Amino acid sequence: YYMSKHNGRRLQWYPLLGHCTLKANFPLGKKELAVSLLQTMVLLLFNDADGIGYKDILQATGVEDKELRVTMQSLACGKVRVLRKEPKGRDVDENDTFFFESSFKHQLIRIKINSIQMRETETENEQTTERVFQDRQYQIDAAIVRIMKARKSLTHTLLMSELFQQLKFPVKPADLKKRIESLIDREYLERDPNVSSGYRYLA
Repeated sequence: YYMSKHNGRRLQWYPLLGHCTLKANFPLGKKELAVSLLQTMVLLLFNDADGIGYKDILQATGVEDKELRVTMQSLACGKVRVLRKEPKGRDVDENDTFFFESSFKHQLIRIKINSIQMRETETENEQTTERVFQDRQYQIDAAIVRIMKARKSLTHTLLMSELFQQLKFPVKPADLKKRIESLIDREYLERDPNVSSGYRYLA
């Protein structure tokens, strides 16, 4: 349905960016915790145990080690500490044990526990940049084809003008020209022999 309504776009789900509300019964009062999906997975384990080792949490959740470490930091080392880590410290070690913080108290009923953002490595940053570039190429191609299909023929200047109006992200004229050339090579468009610097749509 989405693809039929939005041609040229890609919809990608990121379930780990979701949020949940957990009702927690602390000895000093009931609270509602607004937490991420990863934090939820960890906290639900403490329904069956007061204390759990890091390795056991890692195995039970199936979360990657790096992501789980920052998740445990947010629950046991942040401003709102609903878990207690032993031994104490800011860093999470594989031999640490985590306990339900029975002495937890807070003036608010509904509490948001912020996640800690992981820093991207240089390789991950390059991969993200490459994915964004690829996605934008698809969007540019789709916009060019959409415009040319409606207009049938346009000069280079008018096509560029319409593209700048339709595209929602900054783009260089040189990049647009490359995408036009690519579509000509793939026979979506052709140069108009009757118009200088003009293009025609190929059905």
